[in-house]
Amino acid sequence: MKKNKNKRKIILGFLLIIILTIAGGVVSYQGIGKKHTGSAKNIDLGLDLAGGVSITYEVQGKKVSQKDIDDTIYKLQKRVQGYSTESEVYQEGDKRIKIEIPGVTDSNKILEELGQPGTLLFMSPDGKTVLTGSEVKSAEAQTVDNKGIKEYIVALEFNKKGTKAFADATKKFYKQQIYIIYDNEIISAPTVQTEIKNGECQITGMESFESAENLASSIRIGALPVELKELSSEVVSAKLGVDAIQSTLKAGAIGLALVVLFMIVVYLVPGFCASIALITYTIMTLLALNGFNITLTLPGLAGIILTIGMAVDANVIIYTRIREEIATGKSVLSSIKAGFSKASSAILDGNITTLIAAAVLFAKGTGSVKGFAETLAMGIVISMFTALVVSRVLAYAFYYFGFKDPKFYGKMRKGRQINYVKLSKKCMILSLVVILAGFAFMPVNKANKDIGHILNYSLEFSGGTASTVTFEKDTKLDSDLEQKVVKLYEDISKSSSVQTQKVTDNHQMIVKTVVLTLEQREKLEKELTKDYGVKTVTCANISNTISSEMQRDAVIAVIIATICMLIYIAYRFKDVKFGGSAVLALLHDVLVVLTVYSVGRLSVGGNFIACMLTIVGYSINATIIIFDRIRENLKSMDVNEHGLDGIVNASINQTFTRTINTSITTFIMVFCLFILGSSSIREFALTLMAGIVCGGYSSVCITGPVWYMLKKREKKDNNKTVTEKKPLLGKAEKQKVSKRTGKRHKRR
Repeated sequence: MKKNKNKRKIILGFLLIIILTIAGGVVSYQGIGKKHTGSAKNIDLGLDLAGGVSITYEVQGKKVSQKDIDDTIYKLQKRVQGYSTESEVYQEGDKRIKIEIPGVTDSNKILEELGQPGTLLFMSPDGKTVLTGSEVKSAEAQTVDNKGIKEYIVALEFNKKGTKAFADATKKFYKQQIYIIYDNEIISAPTVQTEIKNGECQITGMESFESAENLASSIRIGALPVELKELSSEVVSAKLGVDAIQSTLKAGAIGLALVVLFMIVVYLVPGFCASIALITYTIMTLLALNGFNITLTLPGLAGIILTIGMAVDANVIIYTRIREEIATGKSVLSSIKAGFSKASSAILDGNITTLIAAAVLFAKGTGSVKGFAETLAMGIVISMFTALVVSRVLAYAFYYFGFKDPKFYGKMRKGRQINYVKLSKKCMILSLVVILAGFAFMPVNKANKDIGHILNYSLEFSGGTASTVTFEKDTKLDSDLEQKVVKLYEDISKSSSVQTQKVTDNHQMIVKTVVLTLEQREKLEKELTKDYGVKTVTCANISNTISSEMQRDAVIAVIIATICMLIYIAYRFKDVKFGGSAVLALLHDVLVVLTVYSVGRLSVGGNFIACMLTIVGYSINATIIIFDRIRENLKSMDVNEHGLDGIVNASINQTFTRTINTSITTFIMVFCLFILGSSSIREFALTLMAGIVCGGYSSVCITGPVWYMLKKREKKDNNKTVTEKKPLLGKAEKQKVSKRTGKRHKRR
């Protein structure tokens, strides 16, 4: 009776999944209602995919330092992230600052919301300046609950200098007003209620959240280190052509089809279940991008395609487990149950570890790092749901539909048993040679006049040249012309880091590339005016869009994320050596991919950060699968009989199929990107392929053996030798050992 009830629930769940997947697919394709709500076409796209608003400011004043300009750029970057995490702020020429915000078209509204930058002062009742806007660290509108009543406030935080000045002022002017003056106009006059020493205060009594936000916005814009004057605001087209988007989507569709085919061929019925789950995952991802208003950029689109490949991983773990259980002689139904049960811990640990990293990167990162973390976290949550819920229901449903014969689930092939612990020393030497080669090429790159840096930094890191190309009015600005212009810039600049934008109604194209010499500029102008219907070409140097502060934020975020992952792994596996081994393998993978960038002289830009972060997540996930099996085998295998090295080798051999199959499916997706993607995405795909190969290699050949070495050293320090494999004992000898240990326990 109970069995029939469970069967009905599973079949009902199966039908629900199919109906919801089809419905979700229809919504993703055409949306709901006249506004096509939920359609993939309505996903917020970044400036590189859909265009947006570009605003140019000029720094006012003669005695303005470069540090003040850098601080202003960083503060503006933090501010415009409210519109999109993919917004960019950079310096153009000596005294101009450019802001590019994707996914918006109303420049007047943006300017109104940002406010006009001006002077901000905090004045005492007797008209003396208490502190200036440059000493304000942050200003935020907040809603608080005061005994069940909503109150709207502005929370202020000051820097070190401002904290001391504000503490002195609040002590001196207790119960008096401090005037906040913006551009010679009083915008607020709060009364001091207490001496404030910690540099944080609240302005209360706001009539609405909107008024609190307006005050906070005025304080924020006035807190800039320099005064800015708006020069221009314009709507621009995508940095990358429509062809780049279409080719990337085409690559994703072909990659998905190949992964589905691979899973069905290798895993038969479970592979078919995984394919349905994968399609469900893709549709849920599209709906989530819409629902959470996540801005999607080209690297983000590539990242989504990559996570489709990685989403297969959980299914591979589960179905490999099911095969193992069937191979032991269990029934198919029992094997399905045991497979999901045993795979759950590895799936949860791997995904939670990566989710922790995503949370830290989102909280601490800026720009592309924050955008990457958003997409990563979303993909992880959906992946866990489809693997542990959707795939489970599908597997049981197909069993109840009549697929009960073990032949539908494939045979577990026993491959060659390799001694990875013994092999690891050679692998580590090889890895060291590769990593040292990467560092050796860095001074060579710096000496190269075409590069001039230890790595081939693109304009996002090192700045570059922005050319405003004005065409004759009868010239048709289509994608073919755009591609020809990009090719010309790539040939003359000898760099694939070229971005183009069309300015609406001005018949102009803005082209950004690496720093151009005077000779290169003249050659470009000559070629453009001769063959492309160009009227004028004006060039200006631009600063890096990824500022030193943003780089610092990214590094800090990665360090904190790594520490958090180490702590979680150490806690879950009850041994800090697991965490230490995982971090060492992670560092190995990053350094090997850095070698690819160094030796291959690949462009290091915004995609570089996304690539490294992807490899970190991929590497840690692959490592945890092996650690989970070691943890399981430590309980089921006799250490005295097999030795720790034997347990490690057995664990790696048992998970080897999973490692290879997951690497293949992920590689397929990225390889399609490499073959069909635009020039800007090819280098990204190339380094990701290197990271996938490296991640699989390190998880098999390095992580387990490193843990063994650390464990062996611990045993030696404690004068124990149980880590070494011992000869098998006879039955009589085992009984004697058992009696001795039994007596010893009794004495205790």
